[in-house]
Amino acid sequence: MQKTPKIAVIGLGYVGLPLLSAFSKHFSVIGYDVDDRHIGDLRNGIDRRNMLSPSAEEALLSTHVTSEVSELRGANVFVITVPTPVGPENKPDLEPLLNACDAVAAVIEAGALVIIESTVYPGVTENICGPRIESRCGLSTMKDFKLAYSPERINPGDSSRGLDNVVKVISAQDDDALERVSAIYSKVVKAGVFKASSIGVAEAAKVFENVQRDVNIAAVNELARICDALAISTKEVLSAAATKWNFLGFSPGLVGGHCIGVDPYYLAAKSISAGYVPKLILSTRELNESMVEFVSDKIVNLLNLKKIAKFCRIGVLGMTFKENVNDLRNSKTIEVINNLTAHDIEVVVCDPVVDASLAGNLIQAPLVNLEELRDLDALLVMVPHDEFRQIGIVELLRKVRNDGIFVDIKGIFDSGLLPEGMTYWSL
Repeated sequence: MQKTPKIAVIGLGYVGLPLLSAFSKHFSVIGYDVDDRHIGDLRNGIDRRNMLSPSAEEALLSTHVTSEVSELRGANVFVITVPTPVGPENKPDLEPLLNACDAVAAVIEAGALVIIESTVYPGVTENICGPRIESRCGLSTMKDFKLAYSPERINPGDSSRGLDNVVKVISAQDDDALERVSAIYSKVVKAGVFKASSIGVAEAAKVFENVQRDVNIAAVNELARICDALAISTKEVLSAAATKWNFLGFSPGLVGGHCIGVDPYYLAAKSISAGYVPKLILSTRELNESMVEFVSDKIVNLLNLKKIAKFCRIGVLGMTFKENVNDLRNSKTIEVINNLTAHDIEVVVCDPVVDASLAGNLIQAPLVNLEELRDLDALLVMVPHDEFRQIGIVELLRKVRNDGIFVDIKGIFDSGLLPEGMTYWSL
């Protein structure tokens, strides 16, 4: 007879925090994170990552969260949701995941279930996480505890696709563990669960979801570079092509963040270790990474054409990795900003959603309020947060000199509203 689940969620970021909130409505839960400041905020009902609704934030006040591993003792289900970044030369960095496994090993008891949600390459759950826990607790997988893998599918900034309405892929070492996983997630995922045939299948499926998106964005990024060379509007080409029934709707842009810009390296690394060099995945990464230099150089060239590259002042709107989130991890806009400041260009940055205490350390430019942006030689809309869209292009153009430059990276605004003499550019 299975024990009533007492769930410990390890890692309370963009994945773990919504999961903890959802589980708390059905199970006894505890949340763990190594960041003491973050734990302090959560204990006061504050979600600085803006992942929860106001009512869910208030519910945090009655949810047990901690940075002490010992307080996890007594849990019989551990759900690991820590980041899996890349390190030097874009090699998978499993240190946060291994540290989470060590935390579990310190308190795990016989009969427990360990579920990994972090994105990994095939084999990590059973060949790395399992042995790591075994080596530090004296228990054995299958005999004393079971492993499962259920990849996260959180899309930060997308309120229409949350934990409850996106199908949850689940997998486990055996049928008994799979049923336990299913019973747990079925309580919080209205869209249902998909039972993968093995943990390796689920691991590969997750990482390939982001590989596919990376490839499709690379295709339109290459189109954007071709169109730029031919002086053709990328946006108009895509609009015309989209009239065909099977055309896929992707837009060019900078590919950063902790998923699409990272996960393909995990599958590539595993593939290379197995003897196959994945040409498309690696060339896709190379092309999307090169967009930072392309965009930076294009902006400098536009300034040179106006003969204002020296002693000019440009404003940048947005610096997060995507719109409507405050996550700065692997933001390519930050790289563009620092490239421009390296050209002795005066750059000022406005991003109303970021934590200024964190953002200021990442760029060689001051953070200012929107009202402080005026009399600019160029305005770059790099990350079109809703706040910028609501202001509208007419108000934004008032911040730029009539003979200046308006860069609209994602082609959000109507270029026909620019005054005569102002230059417009988008991917």
